[in-house]
Amino acid sequence: MKRLHTLDYLRGLAAAGIMIFHYMSWTFGEFNSDDFMGRVGIYGVAIFYVLSGLTLYHVYADCLSDSVSQLKEFFKRRVLRIYPLLCVATLVSIFTVDGGTTALKEIFLNLTGLFGFLDWSGGIAIGAWSIGNELVFYCFLPVFVFLHKKNTWAFWSFSFVLLGVYLYFAYFLIDPELTFGDRQQRLYYFNPLNQVFLFLAGYLVGVLLQGKTFSNALSSGVIIIGFLLFTFYPVHGPRLMLVAGTSRMVFTIGCILICIGFYKFSVVLPTIASRPLRTLGEISYSVYMLHPIVHLLVRYPIDYLRGHYFPVPESIRFFSAIAITLFVSYFIYQYFEKYFIRLGKT
Repeated sequence: MKRLHTLDYLRGLAAAGIMIFHYMSWTFGEFNSDDFMGRVGIYGVAIFYVLSGLTLYHVYADCLSDSVSQLKEFFKRRVLRIYPLLCVATLVSIFTVDGGTTALKEIFLNLTGLFGFLDWSGGIAIGAWSIGNELVFYCFLPVFVFLHKKNTWAFWSFSFVLLGVYLYFAYFLIDPELTFGDRQQRLYYFNPLNQVFLFLAGYLVGVLLQGKTFSNALSSGVIIIGFLLFTFYPVHGPRLMLVAGTSRMVFTIGCILICIGFYKFSVVLPTIASRPLRTLGEISYSVYMLHPIVHLLVRYPIDYLRGHYFPVPESIRFFSAIAITLFVSYFIYQYFEKYFIRLGKT
């Protein structure tokens, strides 16, 4: 399959947005639901899910079948794409974020990826909960492909069931009067059944729009409409309000529109713009998994300088962490991730 570079652009922007959201919230304090960055922190992950469903549709919709050999090949590739960096981030986080006090059961669930199925709020690395969700989604993909090929009525019925589950979480389980600090609300939000419709939405975009041609003006308009919904839809209060009720539906539509616009956008950007955007998309998984660790480790030399020499503004830590994250992520992608990607293809 020809690589969809415009999706790389959006994937990279989403990863960078989540990184900046975390760094800003850890530096300047928490955001509310009416803050743009507060919305990016939640729906940047949603965009990842939609892009994942759309990309895997293009890669596997035609070639994946219910044969044991093809299913084994699919899961081998996905395991080698996700697990190596997840394991590295988990092990480093055990000794940095958690201080080496993590229970053996948690370590086992994280290193095997089973936390995504059995304890979805139990990710050790910051942000790992969404990778656990992604592992669950990979088990849904063969079902989507099989139903789509064999029984259109069953495929669309199953799609509406997952939409119903999505609505149930948004309108009946997630309570906008509470916050993400409430453990039960985190469990509801991190539950892969609360997120799988976003993955399905990306798959459906591929089903409905593959082969359809959009003018660049139309693609731009779709992106703008999605961005305006995302930015200006009025929501106030704790960020949990962004994922409850009608707000959840509006922001979901906004994210899907943004993904559609980038999917159908066909302008060839000049190299000076396309190369960094494409590279950012390629290293997005490393950026997502490593940025919390880098932010924590940068603190040690900053604190040493503050304690022994001179005061260092927090903004220095902020920008240093961004630069180091991008630098480290590039080399991790080139010399670690790509090795396992190639291994998955052999």
